[in-house]
Amino acid sequence: MNNKAVVLHILNWLKAYIDNSKREISAFIVGVSGGIDSALVSKLCALTGKKTIVTTLPIKSVDISLSLLHCKQLVEDHSNVTHFEIDLSNVYDNLKDSFANFGFSSDLGLANTKARMRMLALYQIAASSTGIVVGTGNKVEDFGVGFYTKYGDGGVDISPIADLTKSEVRSLAAHLEIHEDIIKAPPTDGLWEDGRSDEQQLGLSYEEIEEAMLNPDSEHYQKYIEIREDNLHKMNPIPVCFIDEKIKTS
Repeated sequence: MNNKAVVLHILNWLKAYIDNSKREISAFIVGVSGGIDSALVSKLCALTGKKTIVTTLPIKSVDISLSLLHCKQLVEDHSNVTHFEIDLSNVYDNLKDSFANFGFSSDLGLANTKARMRMLALYQIAASSTGIVVGTGNKVEDFGVGFYTKYGDGGVDISPIADLTKSEVRSLAAHLEIHEDIIKAPPTDGLWEDGRSDEQQLGLSYEEIEEAMLNPDSEHYQKYIEIREDNLHKMNPIPVCFIDEKIKTS
């Protein structure tokens, strides 16, 4: 992959989106988890020269050191970048306790609640700064296996790396000199207090998923299809009950 050409294409796309928008947009808003995807997206937004607000949003997080490391570097390297750390743990605890009182306790539901709380926080920041929320999902996650939270990290305004596979994301991250610890860190959504990785949740590595996406004869293809089918409800449009005018007027 021609990393330089791809970076230039994404930067031009990001700048054109703001410049050609029919509504006022003053900033890119990016949630930085400490993973490679959000590190790459936040770096790309910073490189546009447009105002970029990066956020660290811990919720009962095991470790946010990589997020803080990356954001500190961005602020030092780019005068257009501002960083905020906002701890949402108390808000989460109150919400969790409220639902527990009615018996609505689901570990998976609570994990997804964290992602949705972060989405709410990003849109609050966006509304307060006339900004847009920039997605950090890649092609494997967003369109391969749907490994994201509906109305959580899937709730964004634009997606600059959604046509890049995980291996292409790694290539661009290395090209842009993202910190080596971030590039090498096991991918994780950061939603579980036991720190489980994406691979542990999916049952396949991103390399294996990429292989299966490209090759139906792959030994991992069937597992990939199973994961994908379970998550199609996220990737497909919301089902709409269309009503014929004859029924409405009968």
